[in-house]
Amino acid sequence: MLVDDHEIITAGLRVVLQAEHDIAVVGKAGGVKEAVRKAAELKPDVVLMDVKLSDGSGIEATRQIKESCPDTQVLILTVYDDQDTVLKAVQAGAIGYVLKDIPPENLIRAIRSVHSDRTMINPVIARKLVERLATTEREAVLFNFRRGPGLTEREIDVLKGVASGLSDKEIALKLFLSEPTVKSHLRSVYQKLRIHNRAQAAAYAVKNGLS
Repeated sequence: MLVDDHEIITAGLRVVLQAEHDIAVVGKAGGVKEAVRKAAELKPDVVLMDVKLSDGSGIEATRQIKESCPDTQVLILTVYDDQDTVLKAVQAGAIGYVLKDIPPENLIRAIRSVHSDRTMINPVIARKLVERLATTEREAVLFNFRRGPGLTEREIDVLKGVASGLSDKEIALKLFLSEPTVKSHLRSVYQKLRIHNRAQAAAYAVKNGLS
């Protein structure tokens, strides 16, 4: 489902996406209320969401859609690349965040990735988030991080892998674990941090100096 308050944007996206055999545009919306209502009706696999909508914020729309349709993945597609907006979007439940200057083939790849429950964040934005933390006291942060939610060393290692954009299989190979064990650790991390997806886990790790 496409959510953008500019008709020319949604029309262009529809043209790009309809050429893909495995992607179907099931609906579109231009505002928060319409997006939330249509998402509840259509139950789309993926919502392509702008940040600024005709009647409010796409971040709020994302939060409401994830509450009513937890299985729907939200990919933010916007012109805003500031760190606070990115973090708010991820905290609201978005699993991906890309900019509108993205090449069509990369957008299609991003849609398929988030549909497969993989985090997709614009590399430039991800780098900015890391740079923002460059001057923090990483060891002190890590100490507080361990003490707060009570993560084990292995859970922290898995979380670091998520923040680096690795898949469960890649994390398993790196840490010499089985893939089911990685998934088990990740479920424990979600529970302890009270989060719901890989994007939130990655944002939490970056924010706390683990990347």
